[in-house]
Amino acid sequence: MLNERLRSVLTGRGCTEGDLAAATGVDPKTVERWVLDGRTPHRQTAWKAAQHLGVQATWLWPDLIRTRQTAATPPELVAYYPHRSETPRDLWMDVLRAAQREIALFANASLFLPEDNPEAVRLLRQKAEHGVRVRILMGDPESPEMALRGVEEQLFDAIPARIRMALAYYRPLADVPSIAFHLHRTSLYNSIFRYDDELLINTHLYGEYGYMAPILHLRQVEGADLFAMYVRSFERVWGLSYPVSAEELDRKIGVGQVAAAT
Repeated sequence: MLNERLRSVLTGRGCTEGDLAAATGVDPKTVERWVLDGRTPHRQTAWKAAQHLGVQATWLWPDLIRTRQTAATPPELVAYYPHRSETPRDLWMDVLRAAQREIALFANASLFLPEDNPEAVRLLRQKAEHGVRVRILMGDPESPEMALRGVEEQLFDAIPARIRMALAYYRPLADVPSIAFHLHRTSLYNSIFRYDDELLINTHLYGEYGYMAPILHLRQVEGADLFAMYVRSFERVWGLSYPVSAEELDRKIGVGQVAAAT
């Protein structure tokens, strides 16, 4: 199919196919195919040609945009949601129900999960009792790191308060021997939720609330490394975290809050 844009630019610039071939280091027959057959050159060659003609390469060859997007999309990416609030609610429960080997939750509070899905805590207990490895990793509400996160999100004391409220929801799981319950004091770059070979990543932004930040849905693919990178990040924080007993949780969140949530 004739590339009308390229032909018109060549004509307007007084540039022959031979001139463009010499400028880009290709055979004149190749340039002819760009014009008459609508062929798209290799990316670097396209940039050279566009620079020589004084136009944008993607205007001459729109396929370059689609090629770039395809190449930049990791094979593990199942879906992308601009905001956590736009994530389908069913998705969180679907991956939880489907997990057969491992569940790992890493956040400061992860309050939205039990609030939006009241049966989530009960399902976590059931999964653990049926042999699924369950690890829960949440922020220590008494740590200066959580207070700093409150300042960064412009929620101030609300972040430690939200963590205490979340701990009250998750408190029944602290009595389950097969569930590992830890607290952390790290700077939170991403919240990581693993369900076997599925990952939901809440990518945080300075000055933005968690529900406004994007969500990446990843699935483990052989030969790709994005999934593994986030798993390594979780394991590093897990190695720095510390277990918390049911009694210590009661002290951190207050007995009244525990009673209200259970």
